Amino acid sequence: MPSVKSKRVPHRVKRLPRGPHGGVELLLIQSIEHLGKQGDVVEVAHGYAMNYLIPQGLATIATDHHKRMVEKHRAKLDAIEKARLASLQSLAADLARQSITIEANANDEGHLYGSVGAPEVANALKRNNFHIAADQVRLKGPLKELGLYTIAIHLAAEIEAEVKVWVVPAVVEDSAAPKS
Repeated sequence: MPSVKSKRVPHRVKRLPRGPHGGVELLLIQSIEHLGKQGDVVEVAHGYAMNYLIPQGLATIATDHHKRMVEKHRAKLDAIEKARLASLQSLAADLARQSITIEANANDEGHLYGSVGAPEVANALKRNNFHIAADQVRLKGPLKELGLYTIAIHLAAEIEAEVKVWVVPAVVEDSAAPKS
């Protein structure tokens, strides 16, 4: 019986437009910190484009059609971005007026038995109806003593707010107290 060689069908790879530096040209759907603003055409590595930006819906392939559509709607996109920045400025002003209190276990000298970090600050802000993620809280280091601290909250690339944080000793109800 004669052997029959099967023809291999080549795997079709979606070719992405290459930029002048050999990367992939993408059009940003959303603003991405350290990369660009919404509507910008950026050049990124192939893996970053295929594994993160495109699947997450943060960018699309920069075709001529998409570029024309962005130019056509640039004024609307700028108005949306200005409204977003105005709302973030308002949030920053509200945060600047805010003072939060975090209870922590401490010894008599005021040193904490642990530390207060960004997640605790974010949770305290959430209790006051400010929805801030822990990665938006900018601490110079963990808070290890009782006292008043001013902490920066990063809202956008050009918007930072400061909030006052009081770290106070936790109130412990003493169940062994003598009853009179």
